[in-house]
Amino acid sequence: MPAVSIRDVANRAGVSVGTVSNVLNRADKVSPAAVQRVTAAIEELGYVRNDAARQLRAGRSTSVGLIVLDVRNPFFTDVARGAEDAATLAGLSVLLGNSDESVARESAYLDLFEEQRVHGVLISPFGDVTPRLARLRSRGIPAVLVDRLSADRAFSSVSVDDVAGGRLAVEHLLGTGRSRIAFVGGPMEIRQVSDRLEGARQAVAGHPGATLEVLTTAALTVLEGRVVGHALLARAATERPEALFAANDLVAMGLLQALVMNGTLLVPGDIALIGFDDIDFASAAVVPLSSVRQPSQLIGETALRILLEEAADPELAPQQVVFQPELVVRASTSPR
Repeated sequence: MPAVSIRDVANRAGVSVGTVSNVLNRADKVSPAAVQRVTAAIEELGYVRNDAARQLRAGRSTSVGLIVLDVRNPFFTDVARGAEDAATLAGLSVLLGNSDESVARESAYLDLFEEQRVHGVLISPFGDVTPRLARLRSRGIPAVLVDRLSADRAFSSVSVDDVAGGRLAVEHLLGTGRSRIAFVGGPMEIRQVSDRLEGARQAVAGHPGATLEVLTTAALTVLEGRVVGHALLARAATERPEALFAANDLVAMGLLQALVMNGTLLVPGDIALIGFDDIDFASAAVVPLSSVRQPSQLIGETALRILLEEAADPELAPQQVVFQPELVVRASTSPR
């Protein structure tokens, strides 16, 4: 059955299409009797207005596009919540896209949001999106980077100092009396991962005798953490690191599961472990997990606020907001 059109409503109510449009958009300009007839026709026919078409005619959608690296990561869920809360206050909605660390999926979402002429785009990029974002801006669609500093400052960004976070994590591990450290995370194409590794290297460089091993993962997931954990269990005790710095809490949770469930190693007795993000599950783990906290919801709120400012005034200079991370110490890194 074809969808009910605005013309069908007009015919049923015995009024013009323009009158129906006025009832839907400017009811104060229509007589009460006409409003009553149109409203009754809408209810009888089950008419649903096509807001997408209306927004396209107006040239601007009431939706904001948000693309995250991995929707399964509670960090990005919190970022989305912060953006959504701020968008709701502005009368906007958020369309969430999960790139799943795939350049192709990321590009597909950017195509979709461009076609829909969204109010703006928030993106935690995986690939090089600068040319695409420049094209969006040329079409009047502003974009703000989330959880990533804009390297060339061409676009506004809201991020955390990941290098400082990496230093915090490893300096804490070194301060507990451990000197053989391993960094676990990847892929290195993700800027946040490479920045956290750089911070870890800086911390180790400042402690003579300390070493840093890099154990690369294919993704920032619990499963990848488990894979590395099982590989560590297969090593001789003298060949294992004394402490692990996971690039995010999901990887840390996987490591913790593999090490603890085996029953032959103790965390932190045999191996200390720290993650990054401080998701809600970190404090509830079987061994409460130390982590480097990011203000996830605040990141989303701030990015949305900047996006609205740029939508209102395209001539605004790009802003670079960088929050400082916070060390959260729990049982997984207790001193020896």
